[in-house]
Amino acid sequence: LREGESLSEFVETAALQAARRRMAQEEFLARGRASLAKAKATGEFYPVDRALDSMRERLDARMAKHRGRRTAAK
Repeated sequence: LREGESLSEFVETAALQAARRRMAQEEFLARGRASLAKAKATGEFYPVDRALDSMRERLDARMAKHRGRRTAAK
């Protein structure tokens, strides 16, 4: 435990974090299932390379933005 932290505070924090993580996982799965249902209904599927390239571009843009913030903060 950290200095000044009680066991009950630690357990409460851990439980809240676990609940948030589970909720995020459930929301992620729900979005994936809805996307699959939409793709099946419309017949519109995307090749994995196209999807991964799109995700990579978004990640690269966010990382570049983050690097810019860190540089400006120094």
